[in-house]
Parts: sequence; C-alpha cells; structure tokens
Amino acid sequence: MSWSFLNWSLVDVLWFFLALAFLLAYCIHKISAKNNESKDFFVLFQDLIRYGKTKSLKRANWLRLFDVPKRWFWHFYIVSVCWNGFLLFVNLNLIYHRQSYPSWLIAILDVLSGVPRPDSQVPQLSTALVQLLVWLHSLRRLLECLFVSIFSDGVMHVVQYLFGLGYYITLGLTVLCVDRIGKGTASLSQVDWLQVTGFVLFICASLLQHQSIVLLAGLRTGKSGAVETFAHRMPKGGCFQLVSCPHYFAELLIYVSLGFVFGGLSLTWWLVVLYVFFNQALAGQLSHELYVSKYQSYPKDRKAFIPFVL
Repeated sequence: MSWSFLNWSLVDVLWFFLALAFLLAYCIHKISAKNNESKDFFVLFQDLIRYGKTKSLKRANWLRLFDVPKRWFWHFYIVSVCWNGFLLFVNLNLIYHRQSYPSWLIAILDVLSGVPRPDSQVPQLSTALVQLLVWLHSLRRLLECLFVSIFSDGVMHVVQYLFGLGYYITLGLTVLCVDRIGKGTASLSQVDWLQVTGFVLFICASLLQHQSIVLLAGLRTGKSGAVETFAHRMPKGGCFQLVSCPHYFAELLIYVSLGFVFGGLSLTWWLVVLYVFFNQALAGQLSHELYVSKYQSYPKDRKAFIPFVL
C-alpha cells in the first residue's frame, strides 16, 4: 500500500502522525501551562501525557481508575527483547539459510511498506545490525529497570502503558520495512565512515544513558547502597549539570546513531527519529518544569533536554 502524496508508505505516515501528535501535545502543554488552565479537558490532557514524578495533578477519583504502576516500564523492554529477538532470528535465517519469513509476517510487512519482497531478495546486513542494536538497547534497559532503577509508587495512564507495549512491536516491524524500501541500507562490505560513526555514537549514547540512570538511582540510596527514600531529589552530577534529563537526550542520540548505521538516507527511520525527538522533548519539559518549581536552588541555566539548546 503506497500513499500517493509524497509517495510515502503506510509506516512512513504512521511515524509522521505520531511525531505530529507529540509536537501538538508539546504545544498544547506550553499554552495550557502559560494560561494556567484548569478546565476538564486540560486536566484529562495532562493526565494522559504525564507519568511518574510529573503526575502531580489534582484529579478526579474516576481518573485514578486508569492508573497502572510506573514500575511496569520493564514490561515494555521484556516485550521488546522477545519480539525484536524473534525478528532478528527470522531475519538471520533468511540471510544465511534462505528460510522465508512466516506468511503472517510477510503479509504485515506488505501492508506497512507497500513493497512486496520477492522470495529471492536477501535482506541487507545493515538491517540485521540495527536489529541487533535495538535488541541490545532493550536488554540493557530491561536490566536497568530490574536491577538499577528504584521505582517509587509513581503511576502512568493505562493508555501510556498500552502504547508502550505496542511501540517496540511497531519499531521492530519498521526496521524490516526500511530494509524492504531499500533506502540507505548497505552490506558489511560497504561499511563506511557514517556507519562507523553510528556505532560509536550508539556506544557513547548508551553509556551516557546508563550513567544518568545510575545517578538517578543514587539519589535514593545511601553510601551502603541501601534504599533510603523514595522521594524525588534534585538530580546532579554527570550531564545533569547541563540538562534536567540527559537520559532522554541519550535516547534521541541512540535513534540518531541507528539512522547512521542504516546509511543515513532512510526517510522512514528519520521519521522515527522525529517522533522520538518530540516524545522525549515533551517528557523532558515536564520533568524540567517540576524541578524548577520544586527546588529554589535549581540552576537557572540548565536546559530541559538538549544541552545549551532546549
């Protein structure tokens, strides 16, 4: 299925509208916060975009019925590890053993990409490399959720929870769609400086994100490592000196790095990056506003999301 305008595939349109939705949410939040709106629509809107420590809203009791624990974040990553591990497995089977994808997977990819794949076409190895990096990223985040992060009794909306579960499923399918569309992929024999840059950036961004998560967890533990409090404290150290949410900035860099591994020319993947940018910008802005309002000594020059910029 191909969309006539701009000749975009269905998966392109999906990520574009997701990016547009979060851009709109960001703008609505800024307007509603500036005007200090308290109408029911804005309360419902804020309830849908906030989670964890930022969900400090005066809400009707019926809205609390849709709360689920924020600590369920690990569910997202176990789904991703299993699903994207499976897709990597079937892709490697096609590359090295010429075993075709399951028919149901072929049907889904046909619809999303609008490009049927001939049985003789072998996937690009760069696609498998991106799949591997997505799987490693998900595995690291799963381990961090289980063994590093210290979750309080914070909550998220059930819509956010369901969205998160579907997100990594769609992401894995998108990686395969990029391969089908055939823009910006390359085999290992054609690895260039841009793809090497992508690998280096992926490693650096992953280390930055891990360091930030360790620092956040450290705010709730004592010198012995035992949990002392579940209260939210002012973050400091590392890249927290520059931005309120360096782990969100690192998330964006990770997706940018995958775009480089693809060769830098995939429109589909840069639409994914655009979505991640607006998604993380909104989450970062909410956290930044909380810190600024809660701590009088919070550094005035610290940005929310991107150092020196946003």
